Amino acid sequence: MRNNIVAGNWKMNKTMSETEALVTELAAMLPNTKAEVMVAPAFVNLAGAVGSLSNSTIEVIAQNMYFAESGAYTGEISADMLLNIGVSTVIIGHSERRAYFGETDEILAKKVRAALQKNMRVMFCFGEELGDRKSGNHFKVVESQLQNALFSLDANAWPHLILAYEPVWAIGTGETASPEQAQEMHGFIRETLAQKYGSGIANAVSILYGGSVKPSNAAEIFSKPDVDGGLIGGASLVANDFIAIIKAI
Repeated sequence: MRNNIVAGNWKMNKTMSETEALVTELAAMLPNTKAEVMVAPAFVNLAGAVGSLSNSTIEVIAQNMYFAESGAYTGEISADMLLNIGVSTVIIGHSERRAYFGETDEILAKKVRAALQKNMRVMFCFGEELGDRKSGNHFKVVESQLQNALFSLDANAWPHLILAYEPVWAIGTGETASPEQAQEMHGFIRETLAQKYGSGIANAVSILYGGSVKPSNAAEIFSKPDVDGGLIGGASLVANDFIAIIKAI
């Protein structure tokens, strides 16, 4: 049985006091749900959020990490640093990391392996851009991203992986991804996994949708058979909106 997951990626938003206010509000409003609920504050706010949510089922996760254990890597954060403050799940491969910071499939594969070696759980992000979608190469791009970063992993790594499909073309472009398009790609992803690792692993992996999920469209998107939840951006910064999305699953 796959887990339903709703995760909020707060990106470079919220000061420490604002983060503590938001997590306190979310904890107080959290509905009774079987879904896993996660929030990813900025690095400097992770420890505070962990403390504020110590009595809540909401999990605090990291937005990124580096693949080296330690060393002269100014500005980077290691797996051990995250684990030491109580963070054991990390987002790797977000489209903004790829686009703005030049993270390649090769770099992301190293990050995934580094996290898994520390027994962390990885939420791996991937997805095509607008040009890929318009040229009809979207399936090839997604398949390539999965193969290059994840398909060298042993089968026993997959219980520690969550997939998050981000149609980059549908985020801030004026284009809209329909629930049917989300299902089409999620179904393709699951079939691609089945061909490599078998149906058992493919049907056990949670695949989240990360294409501008809002309270108004969450229920329809989450109703699709291969969509197991969402990686939420802007809407997760507003307590009422994020709670409405959690309720939708």
